Amino acid sequence: MSDNTPPNQQQPIREFNAVDLTKQFEQMLRTRRLNQLSATLSRSRSGSPTPSSRSSSQQSLSSHQSSRTSNSSHSSLLPPSYSSLRHLPKIPSPPQDPVSRRFCNNLLTLSVGPTKYENPGLLDEALSVIPLERIYGEAEDESQVLQAEAASIGQTKARWGYQDCVIRALLRWFKRNFFNFVNNPPCSMCLAPTITLGLTLPNPDEVARGALRVELYQCSLGECGNYERFPRYGDVWALLQTRRGRTGEWANCFSMLCRAVGGRVRCVWNAEDHTWTEIYSEHQKRWIHVDACEESWDNPRLYTEGWGKKMSYCIAFSNEGATDVTRRYVRNATAHGYDRNSCPEEVLLWIINEIRQMRRNNLTKQERSRLIAEDLREERELRGYVVAALTAEMGKILPSVTSTSGQQPKLPAGLSDAAAWQEARGENDSADAPDRSPRREGR
Repeated sequence: MSDNTPPNQQQPIREFNAVDLTKQFEQMLRTRRLNQLSATLSRSRSGSPTPSSRSSSQQSLSSHQSSRTSNSSHSSLLPPSYSSLRHLPKIPSPPQDPVSRRFCNNLLTLSVGPTKYENPGLLDEALSVIPLERIYGEAEDESQVLQAEAASIGQTKARWGYQDCVIRALLRWFKRNFFNFVNNPPCSMCLAPTITLGLTLPNPDEVARGALRVELYQCSLGECGNYERFPRYGDVWALLQTRRGRTGEWANCFSMLCRAVGGRVRCVWNAEDHTWTEIYSEHQKRWIHVDACEESWDNPRLYTEGWGKKMSYCIAFSNEGATDVTRRYVRNATAHGYDRNSCPEEVLLWIINEIRQMRRNNLTKQERSRLIAEDLREERELRGYVVAALTAEMGKILPSVTSTSGQQPKLPAGLSDAAAWQEARGENDSADAPDRSPRREGR
């Protein structure tokens, strides 16, 4: 029989449907679990086996083992056991062991920082250093451009709102004109490079301005020999005066300025070696990643997929509570995640609930309801990242699955890998053996 199909005509490719595949997978798991429960129930009803039945059971066991050996190749195609995928609800529980209690106390200490941004005097001081006319002018221009772009493609809503454009303009000014990154501070006498000597005790003035530790340096020129102190200030008012620091000082000061122009801010603490900011976008109804050090906007995969860094905990603190946002920044926990062994997950959930309760006790019922709705919406967003990551992994296994989980991470100009980033900040030591203990001061 001859084939009537033209030789140059290809067969239509079956379009992959993730919804159908998910339903089939769930049905397979349900069937497998039901069979396991039925077998367990039948064994429990049968009671203790008699001596005669024991010999028959041993024979069946040996035959079962032989069948398992013969079907080892086929078992690799079966889905994992349901027990390994079952996620029972986590019940918050207070810390019991010393390690968990220490981790809890450190997170409670870190949660106090963003509450200082509500100081009216500090807000006025922050506004006095911001060129508001320039910031609002750039934001207005960008907002109009985004609206024109949306209208040109038939959309009624621009990608970013006006308040988002204000924060973007503030980010550019902060990075390029206001704050300076300091590795080894230059000598104040001759401006020559300095050599690290270690840590020293802060003096009373430095303690009053929030410096819990001071780094000591010495001028590299023998004829000068001047000693240079570098206090790691935690007080935002001091940072507005010095305008220098490392990642912790950058995130602390920038978050304060964002709050001064009306933004809702969160400081994200990473247990390894970085700190950054999140801004809530009323336009998109979600929290936006902002890294002032890198002038990075809405690029949460920068650290893991861009720099190849591994992270364990990413906790966001605000005046309204705390949230574990690790899933936003670590999409593939196998490739980019460290072990989360500072405390059980139930204890971490208890700590976060405690911080939220402390911060929201004095709010009205309407405000608490609004925050709860935001928490649920963000939880759905974070779960979506996990689903997207699983879909991407399935795409690597099944050739017919094409991953569309998002754009590739953008790398900061001039720092295209983790080694260059760590070299620029003098963090080579921490790359080999990262310190995952919470630190209040910025790195």
